[in-house]
Amino acid sequence: MDSFDKGWFVLQTYSGYENKVKENLLQRAQTYNMLENILRVEIPTQTVQVEKNGKTKEIEENRFPGYVLVEMVMTDQSWYVVRNTPGVTGFVGSHGAGSKPAPLLDEEIQTILRSVGMTRNADFDAEVGDTITITEGAFAGQVGKITEIDSEKMKLHAMIDVFGRETDAELSFDQVERLV
Repeated sequence: MDSFDKGWFVLQTYSGYENKVKENLLQRAQTYNMLENILRVEIPTQTVQVEKNGKTKEIEENRFPGYVLVEMVMTDQSWYVVRNTPGVTGFVGSHGAGSKPAPLLDEEIQTILRSVGMTRNADFDAEVGDTITITEGAFAGQVGKITEIDSEKMKLHAMIDVFGRETDAELSFDQVERLV
């Protein structure tokens, strides 16, 4: 088989080199004209409070040290570019001997990305004023109008009707569908 559909894959890296691997991979994707196949590179982090010298301070901590998530279309060329990126030691789910890895299940990547405040969909094709349907969460089935879009956080605000009152709801891009 020459290629798979788009999916999320887990890369093993040297621990502590995750940011360097992300930087190298994005650079290589551009150099090898793979931007249409290597779509996103994410390092799941979480904010934790650390006490040092009697002072509490917030720092970003890597949730999975030694691992990087990459959303890509698995072709022979994209596989070659990713696995030969400096700092990448291999793919999780690959059986070695040149075999290609299996992508994460949709539920797995949703859980991981949601737990760190990200969503699967980096691109959301909608504008303020568009009507959306909420597909999951507490307001599933509700229809609303978008009042604000925050592409950086991949969230939006929509006005929905809750018990006869207009209510502002903050939603992630993958919780809604745009009505056409």
